[in-house]
Amino acid sequence: MSKNKIVLPEEVVLNKIYLIRDQKVMLDNDLALLYQVETKRLNEQVKRNTNRFPLDFMFQLTNNEFDNLKSQIATSSWGGSRKLPFAFTEHGVLMLSSVLNSKRAIEVNIQIMRIFTKVRQILTDNLSFKLEIEEIKKKLNNYDKNIELVFSYLDELMEKHDNPSPRKQIGYKLPKKGEK
Repeated sequence: MSKNKIVLPEEVVLNKIYLIRDQKVMLDNDLALLYQVETKRLNEQVKRNTNRFPLDFMFQLTNNEFDNLKSQIATSSWGGSRKLPFAFTEHGVLMLSSVLNSKRAIEVNIQIMRIFTKVRQILTDNLSFKLEIEEIKKKLNNYDKNIELVFSYLDELMEKHDNPSPRKQIGYKLPKKGEK
């Protein structure tokens, strides 16, 4: 087996990563499909090893989450599933490699882990770009405020120049005719 053997196209795996409960997850039926096992068999192995799958590794979708997910991916049927699917976080997918021992499952898991890492890096890069953009926006906003202030001062100066107030004379005044 080569070091970077590609079992599946990256897009196939990427299209099976969903954002649920603010976590990137993969569903049991998608993982079973990728591992080429029945969903029922995958879930049996998970149930035999429940201590390996705490809530932050795996959780079952609610009816609402499941309906929302189905509407997002515009599918009318979900393979006739009678149970709500389980969602596996990145750590849960990693843990699956310890309970599924087929060569295919191990190769697919390695590939999935690499893709999760890429997704995390992309999100991190995007976050740093967003932070830089926000910093630029703040600076521009401050520049806008400063420019507004400069224009307001200029308006005041122009107003004073256009409508000068009579200056009060200081110093020696010459007496007007008839005054002493």
